[in-house]
Amino acid sequence: MQRRQFVTTVAAAAAATLAPQVRAQDSSNAIVLGQSCALTGFSAELGLQYHLGAQLYFDDLNARGGIAQREIKLRVLDDGYEPERCFANTKRFVQDDVFALFGYLGTPTSVAALPLVQQSRTLMFAPLTGSQAVRQQNLRHLVYNVRASYAEETALMVRQLTGLGLKKIAVLHQNDAYGQSGLEGVTSALALHGLTPVETATVERNAAVPKSAVQKLVAKRPDVIVQVCTYAASAEFVREARAAGYGGQFYNVSFVGTQALQSALGKDAEGVVVTQVVPSPFKTSHPATREFHAALAKSGKKIQPNYSSMEGFLAARVFSEALRRAASSGKITRESTIAALDALNGQQVAGFPVSFQAQAEKARFVELSMLTGDGKVRV
Repeated sequence: MQRRQFVTTVAAAAAATLAPQVRAQDSSNAIVLGQSCALTGFSAELGLQYHLGAQLYFDDLNARGGIAQREIKLRVLDDGYEPERCFANTKRFVQDDVFALFGYLGTPTSVAALPLVQQSRTLMFAPLTGSQAVRQQNLRHLVYNVRASYAEETALMVRQLTGLGLKKIAVLHQNDAYGQSGLEGVTSALALHGLTPVETATVERNAAVPKSAVQKLVAKRPDVIVQVCTYAASAEFVREARAAGYGGQFYNVSFVGTQALQSALGKDAEGVVVTQVVPSPFKTSHPATREFHAALAKSGKKIQPNYSSMEGFLAARVFSEALRRAASSGKITRESTIAALDALNGQQVAGFPVSFQAQAEKARFVELSMLTGDGKVRV
């Protein structure tokens, strides 16, 4: 499927699936969460799948009585992966006094919301970004990150590659806070081995990959090109680089969206590597994956099991565990929920290590996976 057709199809699916959920603040006793993410544009599939995974868990939980007989409602607004729209959405959520912000998609968008988070003291939970910008000490008790950082993901990449004797590493990165964070991670990891990137090139957010970027990186003949961009740009670059004669490997950080990238590449996905920050949605040996599949079976919904929907499900699972603990200690408030989240640090939820504090990053989940041309993922 061509890139434009792929994006249009995803955007249409997002609009059809989620339009009814964009509504005003509920006046009931529900615990209302606000989510700003891309439901249209070049990151639409990633936002849609993350949202559907989270909604799957909340629907299952609500069917079982919710938290202390209170329903959890997830309001979602489309920001198209644009910071200005995310800021406007966040302002609306804050004015509506949502209980918390949940599952924001991306670094530039999440960062755009931070001033409002700090000003209103509204809790932000599980933004889908590995940037250090949402992991600063001054955001403690305000922003809680479930996923590993890009520094951890790129450190694993570099350890793997240098261990195989592959030292010529180039970087294609998005020209914004997300891409810069990934570039810094690769650079820092390489520095530990006395190395630096052999070349770097940029691509603008929500834009096509410039041919100059392909030419610049391919000319250096790197062993590996690490890509820190969205799935549409990554897929386009892989095809263009291979067409230009590049025979090396491609590594991507988890934000690319494994299923989205695989769908965009088709048979050209063979051998492309992606770091993962949640357990495989296909291996039911993990407790969280078993819960995910059990909820899918009960729901009867046609939600595709993939890493993005799995991450949304897991984020909802962890947050709900904090709400449950807050309820058991008394009244559910932001303060009691924050206390419950702090108490979860260093523990496991459904077999998944929870580590909110920066100094405990080694406990976070990171692993490598490889895509195949027949739509499978090897871990």
